Amino acid sequence: MTRVLDLDADVVELTRALVDIPSESGEEGPLADSVEAALRALPHLTVERIGHSVVARTMLGRPERVVVAGHLDTVPAAGNLPARLDGERLYGLGACDMKGGVAVALRLAAALTGPTRDVTYVFYECEEVEGDRNGLHRIATERPELLLDAGLAILMEPSDAGVEAGCQGVLCADITVRGARAHTARAWMGTNAVHRAAPVLQRLADHTPERVVIDGLEYREGLSAVSVRAGVAGNVVPDSCVISLNARFAPSRSPKEAEEYVRGLFPVEQFPPDAYEFAVTEAVPGALPGLDRPAVASLVGVLGAEPRPKLGWTDVARFTGLGVPALNFGPGDPSLAHTPGEFVPVAQLGRCEEQLSAWLS
Repeated sequence: MTRVLDLDADVVELTRALVDIPSESGEEGPLADSVEAALRALPHLTVERIGHSVVARTMLGRPERVVVAGHLDTVPAAGNLPARLDGERLYGLGACDMKGGVAVALRLAAALTGPTRDVTYVFYECEEVEGDRNGLHRIATERPELLLDAGLAILMEPSDAGVEAGCQGVLCADITVRGARAHTARAWMGTNAVHRAAPVLQRLADHTPERVVIDGLEYREGLSAVSVRAGVAGNVVPDSCVISLNARFAPSRSPKEAEEYVRGLFPVEQFPPDAYEFAVTEAVPGALPGLDRPAVASLVGVLGAEPRPKLGWTDVARFTGLGVPALNFGPGDPSLAHTPGEFVPVAQLGRCEEQLSAWLS
């Protein structure tokens, strides 16, 4: 049975209702049903369902269109359901990332029957998992016309009710260190790949990531070993050690440039290719801040917020790849995302709704 969402309820109660409908990645169906039903009841919107994503649009013939988007899914629960209101904080799974932002968008969709700009509201599935399952990716692939006519996209990702512009790119790679297997009782007859991997780990430990300034915003890069895998048995000298890397690079670099940069940290004279192998497993571009774009500058001016760089990756990059400038603006502290104690401040919910309503009105 589809739970009924009251879009006339205040934004705090609506956030609470959204949190209380579980929607871990891949299980967004019931929440998408509720969102779809609530939006179809609004005569000023046209509504489409694509998988477990819902797209609602005003069709007023305004000279400019903007997208307001938010994902419906959450990471797995951590004992943080149902939602609970404690003073000025609403706690619960996804309250920060990002059902508070979704509630703001739903409130706008219901209340703004005649906005000064046409608006496309996108509520999509599977943002928290691999990219080929991302609902926004599916919409862009199957129905790109629903997104491409916009002059600006606003991702309701948590940003402490401030503007976070652009986002970092992501490069994942494996460095495989080879050795020779032997019995541990005769270890001298082999070559221990784990021991041989020490220079790689030391190089990573010694590396100082760069700080890149773009449009006055400082993007701090990062390079980390995130896993080390080796060994087949307790009495065997390992002949292979795989170190997985995660690099976050400034949006001024392309994925190819980021790969060349990371590869360059392991020169052939120090890390010969007969013993070390470097393989990229994922490379995703970032997004430039685009603060000089008229639509972006207009919103930033109305919000009166000093833009900050987005340290992380969001679907801002996906919109940028489509040629649509985008920024992050939503309630909640992004450092609380995915934590058991995540919450969204009540004041930020109200402020985000008021500011976007004023801009669109």
